[in-house]
Amino acid sequence: MAHPKRKISKSRRDKRRTHHKITNKPMIADPVSGELTVYHRVNVDTGMYRGVKVMKGKNEE
Repeated sequence: MAHPKRKISKSRRDKRRTHHKITNKPMIADPVSGELTVYHRVNVDTGMYRGVKVMKGKNEE
């Protein structure tokens, strides 16, 4: 296996890791309930996706 010839300094290592950061996911307001949900995801509580009922909600049976 290949091994590094020299130790990589902390600053060089950290420069490489500058792009490994957490970004905020885009959120939109649900047209029916008005609560914020993650974009392109079905609202589990209501079963709605972009104003259309696509599945049973968590509260429904």
